Amino acid sequence: MMSAGATKLWSLDGATATVERGMLVTGATGTVTFPMPAFLIEHPRGLVLFDSGIASDAADDPQAVFGEFADAAGLSFSRDQRVDSQIRALGYRTEDVTDVLVSHSHFDHTGGLHLFPHARFHIGSGDLDYARAPKPEAAIFYRAADLEPTRDYTWNEVTGDFDLFGDGTITLLHMPGHTPGNSSLLVRLPNRNILLTGDTVHLRSALTDELPMPTDHDLDTAVQSVRRLKQLGAELDALTWITHDPEDWAELGSETRCYD
Repeated sequence: MMSAGATKLWSLDGATATVERGMLVTGATGTVTFPMPAFLIEHPRGLVLFDSGIASDAADDPQAVFGEFADAAGLSFSRDQRVDSQIRALGYRTEDVTDVLVSHSHFDHTGGLHLFPHARFHIGSGDLDYARAPKPEAAIFYRAADLEPTRDYTWNEVTGDFDLFGDGTITLLHMPGHTPGNSSLLVRLPNRNILLTGDTVHLRSALTDELPMPTDHDLDTAVQSVRRLKQLGAELDALTWITHDPEDWAELGSETRCYD
């Protein structure tokens, strides 16, 4: 294991929503209440945020932000679950975050980006351009109000895998298919490797059976990325954390908040 580099990873609780499982994994049945978390990573060269959950204003009035979706999806979100509230609860300021890694541009990952104007932002190439002009059938997954305030932020659009600090301990992994620039994240801590899937897969069954989400941007490419994710998890002996899976969250996130 690594003796230097990333030292701690915290899971940051987020909003939950309830949808049909078949919306998240092709062929799945029943309903699921799934989490929308973020993650904070401590490194000697900076404090790193991976994703930022849904729109921070929704903690006060979800219907005002999301309209009918808030009720239809049983959206649950409190002020304490805002990403900035949780960072402060850990003893940091939002200004301490030096880098924000964005798995992709869907609204449940971009809602708190505007809270970090001072940070450097990193995202897979092609994702922002598509988010600003998606195909009509994909427009529901994007929220211009989240992205527009960040237009003049410092964005680094990366091609392929991206080693943030050049030491192999925080690496954004190119996993296209769900969106054009979708990414997962590998974090090498002193005592373990953790693979945060982002939306490369949504539920454990998608990884086990190598299944896409029905509305993935490119289904064939999405399946290729699922297979790569599965292979990397085995090769690296990594804890593969499916960040939207409620059972993963119950086991890995809700009780054990900090990993080192």
